[in-house]
Amino acid sequence: MQRNKIKWVKRDRRKAHVRKSLFGTPERPRLTVHKSLAHIYAQIVDDAAGCTLVSLSTVSPGLRPEIKSGANKKAAALVGAKIAALALEKGIKQVAFDRSGFKYHGRVKALADAARKGGLKF
Repeated sequence: MQRNKIKWVKRDRRKAHVRKSLFGTPERPRLTVHKSLAHIYAQIVDDAAGCTLVSLSTVSPGLRPEIKSGANKKAAALVGAKIAALALEKGIKQVAFDRSGFKYHGRVKALADAARKGGLKF
């Protein structure tokens, strides 16, 4: 098995392990994070209704002019702060954080810390 495929398989196992205990409800939706090599994506999901309430990424038109690169901690922190602001506008104050199998450091941690500073509780 190739090295990259092994990494993906391990991440999928971690993701499944985390997701079996996390479920977004209307009172406490799930804040999920995905990162690629070039960008970071975040969305707040209500799993009971099966819909995305708020989503934002480094490729969003409103955010793209403000960042130089989507693959650094500064961009991740900006996405975290903006998604917290959008969530508070919709009345969402508390979320369950889903790191999607990624380790909690670097860009994922920067996004989470910025969302907490923005007013989200998790």
